[in-house]
Amino acid sequence: MAALRAAALASLAFIVVSCGKEGTPAAQGTPPALAVAVKRMAPERVPIALTAVGQAEGSREVEVRARVSGILEKRLFTEGAPVTAGATLFIIDRALYDIAVAQARAALSQERAKNEQAQREAERLKSLAQNKAISQREYDDAVSALKQSGAAVEVAQAKLAEAQLNLSYTTVKAPISGITGRAVRSEGSLVSANTDLLTTLTQVNPIWVRFSLAEADFERIRENEKGARVNILNQDGSVAEKNGRLNYAGSSVDPKLGTIQLRAEFSNRGLKWFPGQFLRVQILAGEQDVFLVPQAAVMQTEQGRAVWVVQADGKAGMRPIQAANWIGSDWVVTGGLEAGDAVIVDNLMKLRPGAAVQPQAAGAGVPGPAGAPGPGGAAAAPR
Repeated sequence: MAALRAAALASLAFIVVSCGKEGTPAAQGTPPALAVAVKRMAPERVPIALTAVGQAEGSREVEVRARVSGILEKRLFTEGAPVTAGATLFIIDRALYDIAVAQARAALSQERAKNEQAQREAERLKSLAQNKAISQREYDDAVSALKQSGAAVEVAQAKLAEAQLNLSYTTVKAPISGITGRAVRSEGSLVSANTDLLTTLTQVNPIWVRFSLAEADFERIRENEKGARVNILNQDGSVAEKNGRLNYAGSSVDPKLGTIQLRAEFSNRGLKWFPGQFLRVQILAGEQDVFLVPQAAVMQTEQGRAVWVVQADGKAGMRPIQAANWIGSDWVVTGGLEAGDAVIVDNLMKLRPGAAVQPQAAGAGVPGPAGAPGPGGAAAAPR
């Protein structure tokens, strides 16, 4: 038994001495370098593209009101249906206005008769005044009476025109082409001139989309604002309507939100979009040189977005970046990176600041712990 104990102690001592030899990981106390895939940064020219959520509105919105008072006799349109400009929407009782027109026409005839009499009187006195048969004053009075009669005829003509205009207002017509709203007043209601709302009309072709951009984003498209193209996007990001144009840009920044109001105009012939609908829009204005970084490689920190990069000493370090928007599956990075930087795109959860890494091109096989090629094939040099 004593001999067996001695042999066991000798074996244990040999193992301890072997593991402590110089040059082994246990002796050095440092873990092996972590294999990571990297993407070498190179500037790429891409469109300046911004996205925002906006709300559709009619390009023209009109309130239809009664312009004369009376009883609303008929409604001649279907609520919510499209109508053309000039179409009759309502009929207001016209009896009183027919009478007013007849009275104005009779008053005009009366004044015309008086004017004819004044003309004859002035002509008759003119020859008498030339022959000194009457005083000049009598003739002057006749001329003045003729002029007053002519003015009375003009007044009567104006009153007739006013009565005819009021009569025409009993037929309420659509001032523009568009979609009708709900009829606010029903048949049989007494409506007041210029007060009571009857319905609304909204022109939806073209349609406008109002949205906001942050001040910094607006500065990116400001130089190309007039030539900017705007698209409406579907839920999956595909383009639903293109070639819209900006027709309004605000001249001030909202002090509470730090945004600027913009508005784009789109064709809407099929009435695909309606006022009030929320839409996602994409603004394209010129091009820019940026770096494209896979979305999976970008992390959100308390200070902002950041990526892991391979530093000059071969260790991992975190780098803050400025990202604008997405193109496909990549972030558009406008600041924080330089050409040639190696951005780490995998094994991000295992990284720590200052950790030694073994970089290789993204897409190549990940080497095993001892540097042997992994399932993807032979190890590749970083690009």
